[in-house]
This record gives sequence, C-alpha cells and structure tokens, in this order.
Amino acid sequence: MKVIIAGAGMVGYNIARHLAQEGNDVTVIDQSEDLIRRVSDNLDVQGIVGHASRPDVLEHAAAGDSDMLIAVTYADEVNMVACQVAHSLFDVPTKIARVRHQSYLQPEWSNLFTRDHMPIDVIISPEIEVARAVTRRLQVPGAFEMIPLVDDKVKLLGVRCDDKCPVLHTPLRQLTQLFPDLNITIIGILRDGKPIIPTANDQMLPGDEVYFVIDSNLESRAMTAFGHEEKEARRLLILGGGNIGLFLAEEIERSHPGVSAKIIEFDKARAEYVAGRLERTVVIHGDVLDMEILEEANVAHTETVVAVTNDDETNILASLLAKRHGSQRTITLLNKGTYESLVSTLGVDVVVSPRNITVSTILQHVRRGRIHSVHTLRDEFGELIEAEALETSSLVGAPLREIKLPVGVMVGAVVRGDKVITPDGGTVIQARDRVVLFATTEAVRKVEKMFSVQLEYF
Repeated sequence: MKVIIAGAGMVGYNIARHLAQEGNDVTVIDQSEDLIRRVSDNLDVQGIVGHASRPDVLEHAAAGDSDMLIAVTYADEVNMVACQVAHSLFDVPTKIARVRHQSYLQPEWSNLFTRDHMPIDVIISPEIEVARAVTRRLQVPGAFEMIPLVDDKVKLLGVRCDDKCPVLHTPLRQLTQLFPDLNITIIGILRDGKPIIPTANDQMLPGDEVYFVIDSNLESRAMTAFGHEEKEARRLLILGGGNIGLFLAEEIERSHPGVSAKIIEFDKARAEYVAGRLERTVVIHGDVLDMEILEEANVAHTETVVAVTNDDETNILASLLAKRHGSQRTITLLNKGTYESLVSTLGVDVVVSPRNITVSTILQHVRRGRIHSVHTLRDEFGELIEAEALETSSLVGAPLREIKLPVGVMVGAVVRGDKVITPDGGTVIQARDRVVLFATTEAVRKVEKMFSVQLEYF
C-alpha cells in the first residue's frame, strides 16, 4: 500500500514508523527540513520538504498513485486542504485528517465533511479521543489501561503488580488451577521497561505491568486476583480546563451523575468559558501548582486527580503534589514519550499518551481485511487487534495447537455470538468469530494477511 503522511511531528513520525515496518511504501511531507531529515535518517521512508496542501508537492509525492493520505500537520486548515487537493486533483481513495479545533466539529456543521464539500473520509479529534480514554480508565480503578472490545463483551486491562499481589511468582500455567473461575489470557508483561511476550512457564514479579484479556463479566474478579479492589471515584479533580478537561467534565456530567467534579484552570477567560459550558462542575481559577488552590479544591479528599494541562512537566509535578497531599490516584497526560518510563517510579498511577491514542485511532482505519479495531500498547511493544475470522482465514477450522501462529502473536479471546471463549490449545475458531489477539510490531503485517478477504471468498 502506498501512503502519504502530511506532517512529520510525533504522530506523523510514529504512523510512518508503524507503516514502514510493515513494508508499506510511505512518503512523509513536512515544511521542516530538520523533521524530514529525522524521518529519512531513522525510517525506511521517502521524505519531502514542502507544504503538504500544495498540488505540486503532492504531485512530487506521487499522490496520483497513492492509496491513502493521512494529514496530521499542526494546522487543521492545511490538513483539510491537503485532503481536498488529494481528492479533487489526484483522486486519492482514502483521506484521513486530524482536526483539533472544535468549531469544525460542531453538530450543526456536520455536512461540511462530505464528498460534495470537504471530502475527508475520517476525522480524528485527539482531544475527544483522549477524553474518552481517560473516562475509560476512571471506570476501572486500579487499572492503568482499559480498552473495551467486541461491543464491550471483552476488555483488555493493564495492572501493576505490587508486593502484595496474590498471583506473584506463580507460573502462568498454574493460574487456572489457583483461580478456576478466572478465565484470563495474559498477553504481555512490561518488566523494567522491557516488553515480554509470556510463555506458560513465566511468572509475574513485583513491579511488573501486566496486560491481560478478560470476559467483561469477570472484570472485578480479575482485579481482585491481582490485589486491586479500589472503588470507583466519586470525587474527581481535573487540572486544566482546555478541550480535554472540558470534554472530560462534560462526559462526567452526562454519563456519571454520581460523580462530583471540579476543574482548576489558570487562564481567567478560559475558566469563565468552561464554567458557562458546565452545569454541576465547580470551576476554580488558579494555578494547579499552587498548594492553596489545591487545598481550596479539597485535594486531600479527592479520590482521583486528572492532570490534563498542555504542559507535561506541570502535569507531572501537579500529580505528585496531589498524591503527597492525600489524593488516592492520579491520571497524568504526557505528550513526550521520554517521560513515560520515569513517572511510574515517581508515584504517578496512570499515564495517558495523546500520541499513542491518536496513532491507534488512525491505524484502525489503515488496517485492511476484516479488522474492527486496533490499539497500540506502548512504543515498540505491539498492537491489540480485534478482527472477524473469515472462512478463508488460516485460523479457522483447526485446533489452535495445530495452527502455526506467527512468532509474536497470541490469541487473547474468541467471541462467538454472546459467548466469550478463553482460548487454549484445543480451541477451534469458526468463521465469523470475533478474535482478539496481540501482535508484536514485527508480526502485525502477518496478522493483517490472516484476516484479509481473499478472492476465493467471493
């Protein structure tokens, strides 16, 4: 597949890295010579310095032969015009654009992004996606990651093992003997920052971050098995009243009437605007690093603090201050990947990465075959994939023990109708089953082929 990526920032770079590793023909366009040099030096892609919405630049990138344009520059208008030019002049089949400014996304203007006006096939709003990701993490206290799959019949959960975790030092093959009603599949372990694809003989150690797939009905049982019995927060403090903080508060008001929320915002005009948009949420004008302001917000009796200002360092420091002064749990927004491996050792409970969330959302629309959703788990770790098994798939019709899965691929769950199956060697996948599996970055392309629609299917 030939893909043009407009924008070589963090999101564009990571999309290019994923697609290039899978053998796609990738061209990256950016006005910054330094960013293009970084892309060209580190990735197997073509880099072009230029304005991504200009016809001559897109022509130079061979847009006429391209299958897809992914526009993720810092300017919404450049992203939208690039999609328009790619459609009108080069007939690019699929156009994806990142659009940040919410005025473009208001319901009353919903006909803007149609084939007759602004022909963009997929609109990605990072702020909305991040707010949804934070809301998901609030629903399962004790988990640093929660991803619903197959219409919420299955969940991926990420938990941190402390010294009191009941399943420590237990070979994974013995978990079903110790917890016969706990049908989980552990798909990945992060130990000292290094990813491990577990085998039946591996054990969990203190400090491990464990990813597992579970029947949603057994969620609380699974969390208890890992020593996490935290109650869902009833008092929430949001640090930062930008788009993410506002969307999060609106979602809390809409869907969680039992939760009491407060927002601290530094900019007075913005604080007044946010207060006008919300009904039940208390908005406080002040500095999130000012202890008096945190005390005014009653941080000591707040169960969860969510730090979503536009500055990583402020989010980290504010989270640590909140924990020191009594908050039970912190969720921290981090744009820079360099901090991610450090903050868990400092006491930050959950890290939310806009870059990873945006990349996951875009990759979901890039993947081919009967793939319904894709979620990136940490840099260089791999992807969680939900796909529909077709009659022609190599996965169908034989016990899993007889199927040679690619190295780095693990089946986490099989959903047949309303039934969730925890797979073992004797599990036989049938056509139209929904399959949840984990694939390392190197194995994703092979998974894509396993679920692709072959000619004999027709």
